[in-house]
Amino acid sequence: MIDHEVRTHKSSENLAREDQLAWKIAEVASDPTPVDSEVTEMVINRVIDNAAVAAASVRRSAPLHAREQAQTHPYSPGATVFGLPLGEHFSPEWAAWANGVAVRELDFHDTFLAAEYSHPGDNIPPVLAVAQHKGISGKDLINGIATGYEIQVDLVKGMCLHEHKIDHVAHLGPSAAAGIGAMLGLDTEITFQAIQQALHVTTATRQSRKGEISSWKAHAPAFAGKMAVESVDRAMRGEGAPNPIYEGEDGFIAWILSGPEARYTVPLPGAGEAKRAILDTYTKEHSAEYQAQALIDLARKLGGEIEDLSKIKRIVIHTSHHTHNVIGTGANDPQKMDPKASRETLDHSIMYIFAVAMEDQGWHHEHSYAPERAGRPETVELWHKIETTEDKEWTRRYHSTDPNEKAFGGRVEIEFDDGSTLVDEIAVADAHPFGARPFARANYIEKFKTLSEGILTGAEQTRFIDLAENLENLDAKGVAELSFTVDGLEHTGSKGIF
Repeated sequence: MIDHEVRTHKSSENLAREDQLAWKIAEVASDPTPVDSEVTEMVINRVIDNAAVAAASVRRSAPLHAREQAQTHPYSPGATVFGLPLGEHFSPEWAAWANGVAVRELDFHDTFLAAEYSHPGDNIPPVLAVAQHKGISGKDLINGIATGYEIQVDLVKGMCLHEHKIDHVAHLGPSAAAGIGAMLGLDTEITFQAIQQALHVTTATRQSRKGEISSWKAHAPAFAGKMAVESVDRAMRGEGAPNPIYEGEDGFIAWILSGPEARYTVPLPGAGEAKRAILDTYTKEHSAEYQAQALIDLARKLGGEIEDLSKIKRIVIHTSHHTHNVIGTGANDPQKMDPKASRETLDHSIMYIFAVAMEDQGWHHEHSYAPERAGRPETVELWHKIETTEDKEWTRRYHSTDPNEKAFGGRVEIEFDDGSTLVDEIAVADAHPFGARPFARANYIEKFKTLSEGILTGAEQTRFIDLAENLENLDAKGVAELSFTVDGLEHTGSKGIF
């Protein structure tokens, strides 16, 4: 890996494009180095993972409406949309939009956390949609997905967005554009322009994840993917983009991030170096914010050890700055303690999540968020006894670059009415690569079957898994069928502009 220092340059400095971050990202995308077999296997896992959570969400409001929007844009050859018949094709940017919302709706696919947050699986819907539309083989699709993961992970390692209240999908637009460019074998110049355009149009504030969180949380990455498709299309036609987008005097670093004097270091693979960043990412066993994964595992363990939860006086979760301030009481969001809060808000409330996981000694992607579940008096009572606090050591471990030390959990101190205490801690989720039960192919397939049970027929489940597991050898026809159909999928008849 090569560490690239990135800073603001005055217009008078005439920064050469070869010295710009967007160009260096584009060079990674256009590097023809083959994808490692280990990476190929993980790409397949994440294609299965994305389809699993999309199936579970296919009838929910946000995916349903996004799908209906896509249906107003039929196109040939086009791309498929999760849930709809394979013979129906839609304009690829709208297919990316609909599938992106379905994948993100339940907050249940993969994650990577470093200087910034990310869900790298969000790269798959736009890259796959373009692959289907352009008749791309499975091998080239894998290269595009691996590239998208690489660029997003590297940007997440080097540039913090949330400290400036910028939504993390600002890293997704460029990564998806790079992935599409890699898959299509585009020249560095074209991908360079597309990356810059994608960043320019996908920078937004984090209000989408603050206060009463709405369905836009699921739409935000889908929008970034849609913009990436359009940015590549525009660049392929010979159009340029704001330049230099990262380093410009009025650019991203100068006015969105830490200002003209700031320095950022972004690691990128060198020429001939394989793109392996997907191996640093991890998926979710539970449908909740990733920083809740390990704490759910600890909560269900503690719930089985405590005979009477009503005897608890107070629970304090000592954890990282991110966990405390994003999903903990450090966010100062009263909505996180409200039994009538939206699902999107509850999955960003570790206080609610910890209480329910203790009581149920488990977690379910639907039942755990049901309004009647959130409103139980005993749950509300326990929930409101829970608070978080930042622990500097957990913050340090959260940001550690040593995989053996990096942690996303915390230490829990429980005080009982009689004055006794119970203390326990967990570093990583059970499903994490360093956890008690690391996810392997069988777990991804089981997740797919569990989440699609009662939604897909057994034959449709088998057909999709067989295609996905053979992804490297699929021809264009096979890639075009890498979706699933849901029998009797309803149409609300919602009306908008389209």
